[in-house]
Amino acid sequence: MSKKTIDQLDVRGKKIFIRADFNVPQHDDGSISDDRRIRATIPTIESVLKRGGSVIVASHLGRPEGKGHEPQYSMKAVAQRLRELLAGIAGTVHLSSALPSQAHADAAALKSGEVLLLENLRFEKGEKKGDARFAAAIAPYADAYCNDAFGASHRNDASMLALPLAMKPKPCVAGFLLAKELKFLGETLENARKPFVAILGGAKVSDKLPALEHMIGKVDAIIVGGAMAYTFLLAQGIAVGASRVEKDLVEKAKGILELAKSRATQILLPVDHNCGREFKADTQKNIFAGAIDDGWMGLDIGPQSAKLFASEIAKAKTVIWNGPMGVFEMPPFDAGTLAVAHAVIQATKSGATTVAGGGDTAAALEIAGLSAGLSHVSTGGGASLEMLEGKKFESLVPIEEA
Repeated sequence: MSKKTIDQLDVRGKKIFIRADFNVPQHDDGSISDDRRIRATIPTIESVLKRGGSVIVASHLGRPEGKGHEPQYSMKAVAQRLRELLAGIAGTVHLSSALPSQAHADAAALKSGEVLLLENLRFEKGEKKGDARFAAAIAPYADAYCNDAFGASHRNDASMLALPLAMKPKPCVAGFLLAKELKFLGETLENARKPFVAILGGAKVSDKLPALEHMIGKVDAIIVGGAMAYTFLLAQGIAVGASRVEKDLVEKAKGILELAKSRATQILLPVDHNCGREFKADTQKNIFAGAIDDGWMGLDIGPQSAKLFASEIAKAKTVIWNGPMGVFEMPPFDAGTLAVAHAVIQATKSGATTVAGGGDTAAALEIAGLSAGLSHVSTGGGASLEMLEGKKFESLVPIEEA
């Protein structure tokens, strides 16, 4: 899935449309609380600016209803962060004063070395509908299209699919972030070195079922943690107390365990649990080995589970991780996720290729300051999970092959 990248394109004197994923979390006052997705696209923007081009960059933010400008979803804070990150590189970072489809004058006035950030794409109802007319209104703005929005690449929004199609035969290339994501979540997984270990966590079995089924037979072992583990434990007849369970999926979980056994994929479940009486940090706590007593809920894997999982990770040459092992935002129930993170980092140091995907996993690593210890931490939550499910993304088809 190797694509032509922005550095292979002559950009001098040209305007490059970059579809980024700037859908970043914000505080109540509108300030950005986590700018990882913005920082991840800076190298692509820099590549154009430093080689004499200009950039028109666009993204969605939040969930406006497509009824025009909604102040709470404005890209104003993103524009300010771009100015800070591109200080000394970009001549000016402008925020368009019009809706994306009406920003003709702003795009025409853009000079080499400058950046124009379009307002929120979802202010236009045509964006989520994949409307070709909306895409056609934007297509004349630039001389080339660059997809650097892996986090939105599993969607066929207008800016992701209709726009590059409308811009043909103008060049359509990948940004550095997209290329890196495809390398690690595509090529690495397709040609994984063995032993290959997958780690799946999070709250819901239903969210991870397609990924589980797709990976069985392809990986040597699947480590299951987080609340989703309790549905599997209940499927084995193990009492889980008041832990979160998807009862309608217990039979499906049994089937998954049987399928894994038939295809020589080992599934490792927690053997002990860090439990609380209530879902809060100062709740009464207890460690249960095996079954969990009534009135207690599992909020994290226990210390023996952490050792068991770390031992399996230590054998791996390829590790893919999606989903935390417990309530990582609420110490002390972050201990299991941190233990697994350190085990994955140690595997990286020992030569394994290690990839983390999913918003919660990335957030947990960022909070702990551990992101740099892995081979790659994906910026795409839903996109990375769908790639683990084996899905193909239509938005990548217009991007030229390398």
